[in-house]
Amino acid sequence: MSLHRSTLALLAIMAIVSLLSAPAGAQSGNIKHVLLISVDGLHALDVANYVQNNPGSALSELSSHGITYSNARTPANSDSFPGLLALVTGGSPVSHGLFYDVSYDRTIFDPTNVTCSGPAGNMMVYDETIDLYVNGVSQNVIDPTKLPRFRDKFGNCLPMYPHNAIRTNTIFEVVKARGGHTAWADKHPAYDLVNGPSGKGVDDLYTPEITNVGGVDNTHSIVCTVQNDQLKVQGIINEINGLTHDGKPGPGVPVVFGMNFQGVSVGQKILGDNFDNVCPNDQFTGQTGGYLDGSGTPSAILAYGLQQTDAALGQMIAALKAQGIYNSTLFIVSAKHGQSPINPVKINKPGHFADLVAALPDGGSNPAALAIAAANNCGTGPCGFVQDDDIALIWLQGQNISGQTVKEYLDTNAIPLFAEQVMGGAELTLKFNDPALDSRTPDVIVQPIYGTTYTHSTAKNSEHGGFSYGDTNVGLIVSNPSFKSSVLKTLVTTSQVAPSILHELRISPKLLKSVQDEGTEILPALP
Repeated sequence: MSLHRSTLALLAIMAIVSLLSAPAGAQSGNIKHVLLISVDGLHALDVANYVQNNPGSALSELSSHGITYSNARTPANSDSFPGLLALVTGGSPVSHGLFYDVSYDRTIFDPTNVTCSGPAGNMMVYDETIDLYVNGVSQNVIDPTKLPRFRDKFGNCLPMYPHNAIRTNTIFEVVKARGGHTAWADKHPAYDLVNGPSGKGVDDLYTPEITNVGGVDNTHSIVCTVQNDQLKVQGIINEINGLTHDGKPGPGVPVVFGMNFQGVSVGQKILGDNFDNVCPNDQFTGQTGGYLDGSGTPSAILAYGLQQTDAALGQMIAALKAQGIYNSTLFIVSAKHGQSPINPVKINKPGHFADLVAALPDGGSNPAALAIAAANNCGTGPCGFVQDDDIALIWLQGQNISGQTVKEYLDTNAIPLFAEQVMGGAELTLKFNDPALDSRTPDVIVQPIYGTTYTHSTAKNSEHGGFSYGDTNVGLIVSNPSFKSSVLKTLVTTSQVAPSILHELRISPKLLKSVQDEGTEILPALP
């Protein structure tokens, strides 16, 4: 044999040995499934602490062959709706158009206005209140009579489902258009949102209501919250086994599927666990959740939420292995949002934002203060809206006073309003669409001093929704057995998850409209 031939033969043998010895998921294009998990409230700090202190945990296993992005941020608002949409559209409110689960749109109408007559403008409510209830128990479907109304492109006045409100498509729609099976599970029927504008993106949508209006509110108890999470976990296990979420015969393992966890978020927020005795056998009744210090040491309640969530992730890992698809599954753990403050000494609850404005010396006479009061007192119709948590979003009635004027007034009174930053006018349009041209964009956005939540609530000791580091710096692990373990400190956003999912499935990320509109890149360091 010539030297040339022997060299070629040796190279061929080496290539075969390399393929045989490599993990099954290592070959290019071998990702067949993506399991996307949102652990609501999970900070990057929580991930680092948990992995370090629990070397045998599921999070530790995922990070041992995954890329941990320790400087991942949510884009713009950290509320659940824009937080989830970042993960599944690749965009922010600039492109998908959702600022909050309860927000405002200057072009829609009250649910009772079935002819869409008169001036337009109304609250856009997509929380647990839009469910169909029977004796205080959600039927886990939407009641269309509770939805705002809108005119479609043909002029028909119709109920505006959450999927009608989103302006861009989702990864579920893209994957389904390519023949892939899709599934998702979340905390309210309002997460019909993930279906995207087609209304058909998710084949198997499971939304067991966690907060029944007039009935059992599982979020009052960490134990009942974990039990509600476990309903969704069982749905995921069933889907891994090729069934539908409820255990019926299915079309096989979804190409893209996942769920959200609430246990960590409730563990961070709850002030008096099970205060109304809504949950039998809750061993934490009366205890306070959250963190014990600024280093992220969890209380017993939060530790329970973290442990139970990690155990559920372990169940999923075991099920994937049992089905022989762990190596061909991209397992992503992130969060819709964080929570602030981490440090309990930073907690400040001065009351609702509009009430603080009204209490100013000229709160009853200044035109800007009166405009905020009018928006806050609006129950329905085209009179504006004020939404506050650890942020304040202000839609002004008829925009009859400029956002810049209101901004300047609030800036002047920043100290008594606990305002860190007020965005309005030109400053706001640097980050968001112009509210004069976009029916969804607030006229003014107020980011309070870190730790401040505009509430008097005695039920929670932290919140999300704003732009603070505690709200936006979330955990993010992208894992597959073929990946090398690494921690990447480069700043990334959770909106980069969506195009990365399509990239790993060998589908063009450009098929996502938000990716096109906002120029969203895939996550760095992915193979």
